[in-house]
Amino acid sequence: MMRSASVSRRTAETDVSVSIALDGTGKAEISTGVGFLDHMLELFARHGLFDLTVKVTGDLHVDQHHTTEDTGIALGQAILEALGDKKGITRYADIHMPMDETLTRIALDISGRPFLVFNTTFPTEKIGVFDTELVREFFQAFAVNAGLTLHVETLYGVNSHHIAESCFKGLARTLRRAVAVDPREEGRVPSTKGTL
Repeated sequence: MMRSASVSRRTAETDVSVSIALDGTGKAEISTGVGFLDHMLELFARHGLFDLTVKVTGDLHVDQHHTTEDTGIALGQAILEALGDKKGITRYADIHMPMDETLTRIALDISGRPFLVFNTTFPTEKIGVFDTELVREFFQAFAVNAGLTLHVETLYGVNSHHIAESCFKGLARTLRRAVAVDPREEGRVPSTKGTL
């Protein structure tokens, strides 16, 4: 069974459409109007092996905040929907993700109890024209709407692009492992409560 979902979210600030297939091959069609965010989402799809389509029209004449945050919201909602009843998933995963001089640790639990710990700082305020503070905004919106307990900590790094990339690649690889079906959990939710 292909685990997939599509979400549309329209506000006065943005119009976001996201489609994801969790059991994909890493194909990405991304158009947010924010070049750096497009790059990060392409990495996310490729390294997670998710087939991902994202189309966003946003109030970029204001800034990139609403577009970035609302993309995180819709992507989180799509992943939550694609997971369905969560039967058979691995649930937990973690990774140390290197990117040249940078090393970031990501740990997550598909818990249904959204929480973000984001211990990552950037040495610059911008990557090109992208505000580095928006990386955290994306992760916050994503974790809350996907129902994840998500910990992100950059242990060291000096290049803002590399730091952001290690966060997004680490999220992709960790989520890929957490959503994977464990054949020993066949037909069961991985929780003593019986639900997530």
